[in-house]
Amino acid sequence: MTTTAVTPLTIQDAEALVAAAHHAAAAAGVTVSVTVLDAGGHLLAFRRDDRAVLISGETSTRKAYTALQLNAPTADLVDAVQPGGLFHTLPTALDRPLLFIAGGVPVHREGRLIGAIGVGGGAPEQDHGFASAAVRSLA
Repeated sequence: MTTTAVTPLTIQDAEALVAAAHHAAAAAGVTVSVTVLDAGGHLLAFRRDDRAVLISGETSTRKAYTALQLNAPTADLVDAVQPGGLFHTLPTALDRPLLFIAGGVPVHREGRLIGAIGVGGGAPEQDHGFASAAVRSLA
């Protein structure tokens, strides 16, 4: 079996993701925090606007972690964690609590998961849009 190497998410990529998410949020008049993790869950970049709510930093980190662990946008997972949903008991089964609010998006390169971005501070739909725009800008 032959495997093809995929370039991992770099610090430069992470900084570009943060800048793109902040630009999208600023254009909408929203202050946010942005977290970017590599494929191993290590923090590559983080930015919290001074005007953002303090908890938005923890929120953005948990959104990124959730998107990375489940390799799915957090916006797609909300129904799955409701009582009777597929992931209803999942948060208690993992080492770290997950956050099922829109704003976490996995980052792929050549079809492989290389990291995740989380945005917190706006409405969930806005955060998802800012994170998604950042990921699209990386391509």
